[in-house]
Amino acid sequence: MSIRFALYGCQHGHIATFVDEMMAEGAECAGIYEPERNALARSLAQKHGIPLLDSADVLQDESIRIIGSSAVNGDKIDVIEWCERHGKHVMLDKPAVTGRGGLDRLEAVIARGRIQIGLLLTERFRPAVAALKREIDAGTLGRIVGITMRKPHRLLPATRHAWHFSKERNGGIIIDLFVHDFDLLRWLTGQEIASVNSLMAKHILPEHPTFYDTACAQVLLDGGTMAQLYTDWHTPERSWTWGDCRLFVTGTEGCAELRLNGDPSCDAIGEVYYRITHGEPFVRVEPESVKVTITRDFLNRIEGKASLLTHRDIIATSRATVLADENATLIHTVNDEYE
Repeated sequence: MSIRFALYGCQHGHIATFVDEMMAEGAECAGIYEPERNALARSLAQKHGIPLLDSADVLQDESIRIIGSSAVNGDKIDVIEWCERHGKHVMLDKPAVTGRGGLDRLEAVIARGRIQIGLLLTERFRPAVAALKREIDAGTLGRIVGITMRKPHRLLPATRHAWHFSKERNGGIIIDLFVHDFDLLRWLTGQEIASVNSLMAKHILPEHPTFYDTACAQVLLDGGTMAQLYTDWHTPERSWTWGDCRLFVTGTEGCAELRLNGDPSCDAIGEVYYRITHGEPFVRVEPESVKVTITRDFLNRIEGKASLLTHRDIIATSRATVLADENATLIHTVNDEYE
């Protein structure tokens, strides 16, 4: 019997990954409920022949088992709780929550265990990252000493929704963008986040006083690995990609560098993995074949099968991003005035 799903909130294009992968699984989309009926919702509806709905009430139909959502970040916890009330599993674009209050509510839903919650933490499912995980687990790089992740982004402010520039509604740069990095730190090392010290800086857009454009964090994992995270909204508008993303790993036996999206030397899938060890010269490592999509992984969890991404991962990653955001020191250089 075909799975029926629907969308509740359609504000970010990341949700298209979920829709495409569900369609590839043979699922049927019953409709899209997006109050604004924005361009994204209309585009997905037209591409897949999905009806646009006037009310979320239609989504209560018992035949609809799964909801996808890229609602405004600050509204996602409301969608999660709606899904719990109506017995729907839910897959969300990241982040799932924007602060401590939402995190507490998310933990409560998961603790009750009535539904499965998925999060589009897609970095785990990239072939080059999967290859790095394989080599770390095999001990090729030795004991992991340090990890550095750089993830600059292109802003293009005229294309952004107004809520993107609101700390309350969006969550801010740390919660919005570091969520992927905290997930990778835990997954790659098998260690938990022990402490985080972070900074957020504001250099542009004084008309949006709660929007910060640059962030970094110093992270200590409970196995002794140190990590440095950096992100910003300053990728030039003429860039060939949304951001020149790099991942560097230092181990006691070797080093690795992943170039993800932003390097012109990247291949058709946009990824390059280089490695050097005490015993081997500088080489390019072949990517790992990823056997499941993030959507199939979520469906496996719904079906009671083993999954790569679990509720525990979602909670731990969300908790780390909220902690980093709460502890951040704020820096202002707007109008050339440093504070």
